[in-house]
Amino acid sequence: MKSKLSLDKKYEFYERSVQFPEGEVEFMRDEFKRYFGRYPLTMREDFCGTGAISCNWVTHHKDAEAFGVDLDPEPIEMGKKRHLSRLTPKQKERVHYLQENVLKNSSPKTDVVCAFNFSYWIFKQRKDLLKYFKQVRKSLNKQGVFFLDLFGGPESQKLITDQKKLEGLTYYWECQQFNPLTHDCTFAIHFRDEKGKKHLNVFTYDWRFWTLPELRDILTEAGFSKIMTYWEDDDGEGGGDGNYYPTDDAENCDAWVSYIAAIN
Repeated sequence: MKSKLSLDKKYEFYERSVQFPEGEVEFMRDEFKRYFGRYPLTMREDFCGTGAISCNWVTHHKDAEAFGVDLDPEPIEMGKKRHLSRLTPKQKERVHYLQENVLKNSSPKTDVVCAFNFSYWIFKQRKDLLKYFKQVRKSLNKQGVFFLDLFGGPESQKLITDQKKLEGLTYYWECQQFNPLTHDCTFAIHFRDEKGKKHLNVFTYDWRFWTLPELRDILTEAGFSKIMTYWEDDDGEGGGDGNYYPTDDAENCDAWVSYIAAIN
């Protein structure tokens, strides 16, 4: 059963629970500079939702420009209300929401493309994911980087529910189904509000669970010259501290979130 949570609360709760656009923009800018010695100016945010990353992107430089691509009109309209409206007139001119398919979008070439919140897992067939990765590579400038995030670990494939308590809000991430033969999976986000009311299935996802080695192989086949993987630093208490570093070796944690940078 879908929740009847209002649109304002639906996206407010989501962004409070799972998004950190300031940190992700900083990460992409810093890593791009690591590879090319300069900060990037143009960025495309695929599966952009409300475009929080795109709106943050243009605040970092007077010439920074962002393109947010999503098929769903609902989060785009909420993004214009929640994020675009807070920008200066000049900044607003440099944010472009495109209600389009990421496989056939009309944005110009950019320095950076990102696909976060595991959104590209919607492609369940290898040939379709390869097609998307090839499209991304063609849409990048010669000096360009494609950033993705992913999650994994043995616990992430179990039918369990994790929860995180915030001020006046509890966030639940539930694995509802996982097929070990195909890696077809369904996940859902639930919330409990400040009044104690639980809202079920506010967001639901029907995905294929892609592994990091699979993604590296497909990105290489798509023509990217170098694939960098990142791991999160330990906070000293058994969790992550939010800082990611490039590496090819990591501990097999029960559950983890990581990043990939595919360099053109």
